[in-house]
Amino acid sequence: MARKKITVVGAGFVGATLAQRLAEMELGDVVVVDIPATEQMPAGKALDITESAPIYGYDCKITGTTSYEASAGSDVVIITAGIPRKPGMSRDDLLNTNAKIVSSVTENIAKTSPNAILIIVSNPLDAMCLVALRTSKFPKHRVLGMAGVLDSARMRSFIAEALEVSMENVHAMVLGGHGDTMVPLPRFSTVAGIPITELLSKEKISAINQRTRDGGAEIVKLLKTGSAYYAPSASAAEMVEAILKDKKKILPCAVYLEGEYGVDGVFVGVPCKLGARGLEQIVQLNLTVDERAELMKSASAVKELAAALK
Repeated sequence: MARKKITVVGAGFVGATLAQRLAEMELGDVVVVDIPATEQMPAGKALDITESAPIYGYDCKITGTTSYEASAGSDVVIITAGIPRKPGMSRDDLLNTNAKIVSSVTENIAKTSPNAILIIVSNPLDAMCLVALRTSKFPKHRVLGMAGVLDSARMRSFIAEALEVSMENVHAMVLGGHGDTMVPLPRFSTVAGIPITELLSKEKISAINQRTRDGGAEIVKLLKTGSAYYAPSASAAEMVEAILKDKKKILPCAVYLEGEYGVDGVFVGVPCKLGARGLEQIVQLNLTVDERAELMKSASAVKELAAALK
């Protein structure tokens, strides 16, 4: 049986770490594509990952290239390309610069891998998903954003730390846009099935919620240059695994909503069943009035970003 083919666009920290994780998970052959200006850098990273294969025991092929030819016929494509925000840049500046990059990448992918499932990691994430959907003209079940998996993983790690329990015991749910307005849901966050609302004080939960919202910024502040890549790459790899192994796994992902949760025409993070078709079902939670209000506020922030797209 032919191996699956996975393409990672962008050979920076997130892309290269993701390629390594995918190889170690033996999910398929991996192609890492970067812009021609990077010359032989993607090939160098691919060779380095290949040379660790005898130690970790994986047999998939890793290719690094500056052309999309090697990526042709990919089953899943993860787009990590884009520039980070620089001092003096507004969010809109970043928005339209990255929109051009994501649009160009998606155009190439749509030509070479017309049946691929796209996972967007580039920021501002929810708006970049919309760019990819419009450019590719793929059906909405094949364009997904990696946000809620990462935000939930951050929340899970903070809950485990607060309660001194195994990370494996903790599940969390974070909905909404991938930004300051994201909506952590303590009622749907559990430790071995017990809601955290029964285990932690309101003050502690409130602090965890805020730390979850600030998760990316906290790491940027500590690193001084660049942003997170270990947890984002792990989150994207979990999504790829759910799709290629047809696991029907429920994960919070950014997907295009058409009336679900009262939101229409934008990408917002909601619980999704991921399988071989990509998005197979949007799971509708019964939210309280307050939770719904927070989600609508988050969706409005995403709509503003989408409206600012040139």
